[in-house]
Amino acid sequence: MAERLADKIAIVTGAGSRGPGVGNGKATAILMAREGARVLCVDAQKERAEETVALIRAERGEAAAFAADVTRRGECDGMVAEAVSRWGGLDILHNNVGVESRQMLMDTTEEEWDRVMAVDLKSMLLATQAAVPELERRGGGAVTCVSSIAALRGAGRTAYAAAKAGVLGFVVSVALQLAPKRIRVNAIAPGTVWTPMVEDLGTEMRERRRHAIPLGTEGTAWDVGWAAVYLASAEARWVTGQTLVVDGGLTLTTR
Repeated sequence: MAERLADKIAIVTGAGSRGPGVGNGKATAILMAREGARVLCVDAQKERAEETVALIRAERGEAAAFAADVTRRGECDGMVAEAVSRWGGLDILHNNVGVESRQMLMDTTEEEWDRVMAVDLKSMLLATQAAVPELERRGGGAVTCVSSIAALRGAGRTAYAAAKAGVLGFVVSVALQLAPKRIRVNAIAPGTVWTPMVEDLGTEMRERRRHAIPLGTEGTAWDVGWAAVYLASAEARWVTGQTLVVDGGLTLTTR
């Protein structure tokens, strides 16, 4: 086990996978634990978080599961209180919760818009607000918010693209506000990585997505997880308010 995050206490939201395989949150939690962090794995469904915890403990890492709906302020406060009660503080918040919407403009209902904004954007606000006092008490820390390349290029998924673009605006605003507290805030914008969230797209679409990537290889949740480890580590001590694009070069194209 490496030590890039030795003695750090981390919260990873959306730490469970919604189907077989490894999603971005699960990969991030596992990699942070491998790098020495104690990880509170948070998911709306506790059994999903418990699966991730079991994998971490099988590798002799330290982790615990916690159920929370991070669109609710009280539950965000609760997850932070759990990390502090269990391990004595908080150093890292990884905001990973998100849902997808594939609806175009005229098909997007008000209910769909509100649902996506609450999960993909409001959750970032509430979780970060809950975490800041404890991060400050530790002398600083790192917050990472997962966005998407849908925020950076024409994606056609109206509510999803708008929410993910909102994440980037949130990050630059909050990074400036929290810099005097030595709290770094950054974003990750994953490309078309293959995770359980997109499993229903099928094999043909999967191959089309892979073919569109300039590097010619498919991205995985582990690629996103390693980006999260970097941004949470001392290696990124002078990096804040930035968006790290992890997409195999897809945003360099117009396809």
